[in-house]
Amino acid sequence: KSDGCPVDFVLKQISGPWTTHILWLLRMHGILRFGELKRLLPDISPKMLTDRLKRLEADGLVARDYQPTIPPTVSYSLTKRGVQLKAMLDALGDVATRWRAEDAREGQKSKPQNRGSAKAARQASSATALKTPRASSRARSLPSATPK
Repeated sequence: KSDGCPVDFVLKQISGPWTTHILWLLRMHGILRFGELKRLLPDISPKMLTDRLKRLEADGLVARDYQPTIPPTVSYSLTKRGVQLKAMLDALGDVATRWRAEDAREGQKSKPQNRGSAKAARQASSATALKTPRASSRARSLPSATPK
C-alpha cells in the first residue's frame, strides 16, 4: 500500500537539523569516527550529533561500528540503504552549486534569507514583525523565539 508521495517518505527520513550534512560527509569520506565528524561540523553540539547519528542508525541509513579496544572506537558509515542516497545527494549538490552561481550572478537579489535555516527564518520573521509599524504591541513585546 502506498501512503502518499514516495518522495515525502524519503525526505522525512533525511530531514532534520544536520542530517543531510552528516549524510553528505559520510558519502564523501566513507567511514568517519565521532570525533572526525565533530571536527568537520564545528557548529554542531555533541548531543545533536549523537541524536542525529542515532536517528540515522535507527532509520537504517548509517551503520555504527563499535570496537571494544582500549580506548573503544566507534565509527560510522553509510549502510546499503544510505549508499542508495548517493545519486540524490549528488543531484542536490549540483542544484545547490547552480543556485549559488545564479545567486552570485544576480547579486543575491533573488536569494532567500539563508536557505534551509529554520533559525534564520525565525530570526527574519521576528525582525520583520518588530520593524513593521502595524505590528501589534503584543508582537513587539514578545521575546525572540530563537532557542538558547
